[in-house]
Amino acid sequence: MSYHTVIHWFRRDLRLKDNPALAAAAKQSGVVVPVYVLSNWKGHHGWTGTIRQTFLCGCLESLSKNLDAINSRLILRSGRAVEALRKLIAETGAEAVFFNRDYDPFGREVERELAALCSELGIGCHGFKDRVMHDPEEVKTGSDTVYRVYTPYSRNWLSMDKEVPVATPKSLGQPPSADRCASMDLPTVAHWGLPECAAAIPAPGERAARARMRDFVEGDRLIEYAQKRNIPAGETTSRLGQDLRFGLIGIRELFARCQERAQDGRLNGASRKSVETFIKELAWREFYMAILFHYPEVFEAEFNPEWRGMPWPGTEEHFQAWAEGKTGFPIVDAGMRQLLATGFMHNRVRMIVSMFLTKDLHCHWRLGESHFMQHLVDGENASNNGGWQWSGGTGADAAPYFRIQNPWTQTKNYDPDGEYIRTWVPELKGLPGSAFLAPPKDGKPIAQGYPAPIVDHGTERQRTLAIFAKHRGERGG
Repeated sequence: MSYHTVIHWFRRDLRLKDNPALAAAAKQSGVVVPVYVLSNWKGHHGWTGTIRQTFLCGCLESLSKNLDAINSRLILRSGRAVEALRKLIAETGAEAVFFNRDYDPFGREVERELAALCSELGIGCHGFKDRVMHDPEEVKTGSDTVYRVYTPYSRNWLSMDKEVPVATPKSLGQPPSADRCASMDLPTVAHWGLPECAAAIPAPGERAARARMRDFVEGDRLIEYAQKRNIPAGETTSRLGQDLRFGLIGIRELFARCQERAQDGRLNGASRKSVETFIKELAWREFYMAILFHYPEVFEAEFNPEWRGMPWPGTEEHFQAWAEGKTGFPIVDAGMRQLLATGFMHNRVRMIVSMFLTKDLHCHWRLGESHFMQHLVDGENASNNGGWQWSGGTGADAAPYFRIQNPWTQTKNYDPDGEYIRTWVPELKGLPGSAFLAPPKDGKPIAQGYPAPIVDHGTERQRTLAIFAKHRGERGG
């Protein structure tokens, strides 16, 4: 099938390279009209904030320049996506809309509305797989049921044939003129009524993301990933989360580059294992997307029905101390302050602070889930929800409720010298790492201006066990 004019609706695929919907649109038409539709909420949003919206603005500026370079132009609209697309279809005479599919319930509902619109107008509606190597419907058990546990899911995922990157379009045809098809100016965070971003976030845009991908895959971090990925100090992980979140790099290209590196004959067994370990993290990402796709209720309730309705008696005072990095637990405070300062937190520390909020402070995992989404530059709702439910003991592949991480032991295991802690908690800069491995024996702060621990871990561990056991008993478990 071929068309004269089509629309490519950019969503979480803000790039030109390895973009399946864009490549197909260019191949099947003479003119592709690229559009991005900005959300129009104002002031506050439970799932995003200044940090990620600032990054998005930079990505849109980069995308606009990249389209200009091939004699196209990005059209920006604002409001409900389907209403904006209806107007653009009328203005351009588009005969089809091309887009890459989403997997959360909100994105899927918009896609259903778009399909209905295109059917009403008698035009084509073409969705493509892009954010994942395998759609949620592709990875099923032998009896065609949904995986609820990661390990068997990952075995199947790893065994499946992988698609290769798609070609980059050299031209999208002559775009409609500004007189015929107007565009908003490139946005700033003021569009959402947000304050300017003070965090030190990564450079936005496709070019910067591709440089990060190259540095990771071709450098030492990929081949040392298995050995160092749990160490929060320094650069030990890929730092590609925001690039996958906004689609600045294609998952097919990232996978292919990792596979190519693994086949380098100069690598030893440990280095190849590191590449395999990283690839399994890509499978984790898709596992959580599949969970959200098949069980969209996880946004509102515990994945494991056994724990629905269980009380979470945490206090607002304790939640605020956690959010501000003022709990008196150095590893927790370092992670929370890193988040506020950079929009990023090391994954091991994300687990520590999440389990601390839910198991030591007894705050509902949804409070932490929202806080992370408001501050993480790489905030991905499926992975974030999955991680929080894992930490809270309520989700798919959940840590059993009686497995409760000890922040002091975690510090000993992953930051024994205190390098990470001292980086983010300046009150503790002059102290040795040994000062962070156990609570102060006298109950007093370990440094001037730094709080004493707000709870006793051992006491709160027993309280958590009692809360879970009581709820299970009341349900007859």
